[in-house]
Amino acid sequence: MIKRILPITSFIIFITLFSYTYHITAQSTNTPPTPTLAPSKTPTAVLITPTITNTPSVTPTSTPTINLSPNFEPFTQQDLTILVGNVQRPNGIAWFNNYLYVACNGDWTLYKIQDITGDTETYIQGIRNAHTLYIEEIDNQPVIWVPDFETNALIKVMPNRSSRRIATGLDAPWGITPISDEAFLITNLLGNSISLVSRTGDVQTIVDELRSPAGITNDLENIYFANNGSARRSIEWFPTTDINSGNITPLPLVTGLQNTANLVLANDNLLYFTYSLGNRGVVGRVDPQTCITKDNGCSNDDVQIVVLTELSAPLAGLTITPDMRLFVHTLYRHDIFWLDLQTNGN
Repeated sequence: MIKRILPITSFIIFITLFSYTYHITAQSTNTPPTPTLAPSKTPTAVLITPTITNTPSVTPTSTPTINLSPNFEPFTQQDLTILVGNVQRPNGIAWFNNYLYVACNGDWTLYKIQDITGDTETYIQGIRNAHTLYIEEIDNQPVIWVPDFETNALIKVMPNRSSRRIATGLDAPWGITPISDEAFLITNLLGNSISLVSRTGDVQTIVDELRSPAGITNDLENIYFANNGSARRSIEWFPTTDINSGNITPLPLVTGLQNTANLVLANDNLLYFTYSLGNRGVVGRVDPQTCITKDNGCSNDDVQIVVLTELSAPLAGLTITPDMRLFVHTLYRHDIFWLDLQTNGN
């Protein structure tokens, strides 16, 4: 079994530094930066009662097996398969009905990639930079909600491939999770806060004094989010019922991880997340209910390493399908990797 090692660096994740630099540079000019074009591709053709589940998808035919045994052997780089799509600088990624929807920072485009063949088509242009996407279904078609990191806006992409800016005034938004039919929670990496954002565009800060919050998700009862800039506060949580209390105190879920980025609650009821061991990107997981019952949450020793890659941290993109296929990529590199979490007895 691969031995877990402690991170050997304490530097803030590359994307945090990049984001601060990019954010400040963009503010200092009156014109938007000129994107680097990718190779040509297919032509463009409030009181909250939680009711929404995670990204809608096809129900798996069987319940995935939960395996947190100490004898679990992590997947390695050799277990990953490259999905040969045609996206130059992928960042945000989400799965829906056999397709990956991927935001490209290189040419401000959202692409649609077949999850087996890699066939790629332009879905819509104008999405500048997204670290996460949320997809819901209307009449079996995707409606995509995009926190645009560069424009500080929440954008809605409709099935007819038109888009509309729903909310503005965010501060480097990273993660998004629905908490009702009316609203989302969105993390602000540079604002060190979480905003409650209605589907009509109202924005309200409900938590602040965080540490570069990144990924966020929920299981209806609890909200889980990553603090990218703090190993001591790697992943924290608070009850959904506290959202409108005006007095949210985040509690520790997992401590001791470097540069935690994106979070996914998978169909095996485990919380998956990306972080770094030294310069290597890693995917780990915990049972969040187990961590909640501990006085100070889980430590890094309680985290089960799922994928130990040779890829440079950060692993910015992470999505898991209902049948437990994991897709991941590192920041702004064109390769997208995947593996089946239920293979080899895992």
